[in-house]
Amino acid sequence: MVYAPAPDDPLLPPVRINLLSDTQTTPSRAMRAAMAEAAVGDEQIGADPTVNRLCERVADLLGKEAAVFMATGTICNIAATLAHCRAGDEILAHESSHIVSLEGCTHAALGGFQIKPLAGARGQFSADTLRAALRPPDRHQAKQTLVSVEQTTNLGGGTVWSKPVLDEVVAVAHAAGLATHMDGARLLNACVASATSPRQLAEGWDSVWIDFSKGLGAPLGAVLAGSRDFIDEVWRWKQRLGGSLRQAGICAAACIFALDHNVHRLAGDHANAALLASRLAAIDGVTVQFPETNLVYFDITGTGLADDAFVAALRSHGILISTLGGRLRACTHLDVTPAMIIETVDIVGEVVRTAQRSRPRAEPRSSVPAQPMVLARTTVV
Repeated sequence: MVYAPAPDDPLLPPVRINLLSDTQTTPSRAMRAAMAEAAVGDEQIGADPTVNRLCERVADLLGKEAAVFMATGTICNIAATLAHCRAGDEILAHESSHIVSLEGCTHAALGGFQIKPLAGARGQFSADTLRAALRPPDRHQAKQTLVSVEQTTNLGGGTVWSKPVLDEVVAVAHAAGLATHMDGARLLNACVASATSPRQLAEGWDSVWIDFSKGLGAPLGAVLAGSRDFIDEVWRWKQRLGGSLRQAGICAAACIFALDHNVHRLAGDHANAALLASRLAAIDGVTVQFPETNLVYFDITGTGLADDAFVAALRSHGILISTLGGRLRACTHLDVTPAMIIETVDIVGEVVRTAQRSRPRAEPRSSVPAQPMVLARTTVV
């Protein structure tokens, strides 16, 4: 479940610090200028030079033969699974992955696929877990066709799948005759955090995509890459899904600008996330999962506050965060500065202290033992 107050609620002050998601970034003046000056053509027939340049660049970046421009990363996941699988097939993915929890059961609705959820800490499953989930071909059961991973893991806390683990998963999948797909929504965050190239992390994966509308700051766009035959089949599904984008070079230009200017600066987002996590952890009652990239998940059960009340209180101060996967989430991005992080933590501390001061305390009686604080806290929540 995702909860956040409306950013544009007229009864609330304007949002000053937007930590809802890195999808909240707005294109810079320089990016807008690049978009305005882009050479364009009909993308559907391969005649948009800027889209073609972007696709060639991403294919090379990921070490693949070809690539296709899409409006969103979710469409990349949908088109990829439709190209890899047939109705009645089974996909294996982590139980908290985006295709399981945040895509409206699209893969069942459009493709007739079932997804076998795999367990694992911090949004990742091991090669041994995958191996144990595989089964011999059996006409009484779904055909296992595809293994999917999410890089970085969203509900896992923005954690990075390491190169050795990815290689092990690929080896197990391919040995069993399964294709492999990487949801690369924040792949470049993983590359910056692990000092590993995109080509290295994508090695061995049959399909992989990059999202440009998150930390890279473009208004929309994602590029899915793979073999030429695979991309030909993806194009068929793109056509069926109404995904032809006409003069899409205007948007592709923003993505090219992002590759040129907004990749290395992701390290700053990670530093801001680490700063936020360390300061939040110092507040009494707040428990934080220390971030590997730009996603900060934390729990306020120990403060006695309910999540929705806490989110609403921050929104009243002009700060926007969300709840996701049963925890609070704050996401750093290029529109968030260190000064905003410090201000956010100061206000969080104020909200927590105010709530704790206003919480009624029962006076113990001589004949009735005082209730432990944990029970009072649970009642409030």
